[in-house]
Amino acid sequence: MIADDTPRPAPPALRPVVARVAALNLGYFGIEIAVALAIGSVALIADSLDFLEDAAINLLIFAGLGWSARNRARLGTAMAGILLLPALAGAWAAYGKIADFTAPAALPLTLAGLGALAVNLTCALMLARHRSGSGSLTRAAYLSARNDAFANLAIIAAGLVTALHPSPWPDLVVAAGIAILNADSAADILKAAAAERRAAR
Repeated sequence: MIADDTPRPAPPALRPVVARVAALNLGYFGIEIAVALAIGSVALIADSLDFLEDAAINLLIFAGLGWSARNRARLGTAMAGILLLPALAGAWAAYGKIADFTAPAALPLTLAGLGALAVNLTCALMLARHRSGSGSLTRAAYLSARNDAFANLAIIAAGLVTALHPSPWPDLVVAAGIAILNADSAADILKAAAAERRAAR
């Protein structure tokens, strides 16, 4: 089979969507990292880095929408690596948390989780109709927003549990869960990128 390596025009409806999603993620990253550092929450640190990662992914998608299937597959592979970065950063923050084993403030933790959930649900809904339209690229963005929404529910639950029983453990457990979600998404995106690579042959 002859490789299909011709650039494809970007879907006109998708470009403004990924631009808006990138802006929303970048804006809430600034809010959440400030709260995370103020209250010492490992889960919020990991989640805020997810927002920064999502902004970067959507900006890369914006740049790569008109690329050929082969180049989109290469970009999708790179995005799978980007998805693992918050997991590594979260692990480092968790290591530091063990030395200072104190519970984060429950109310800011819960409110930050609620705000993050609202942003991620908005982004997931915006991307849902496009999640299969550009292979691994839009799949990366959609999976990241969807998984972040699940992580936000866990953060809210951790805040409520911490309010009832002050302990750093709920925060640490949620941070570990966020790392696992990112690793699973990275595997899904690698599969989508591999399928695009095979289709381009």
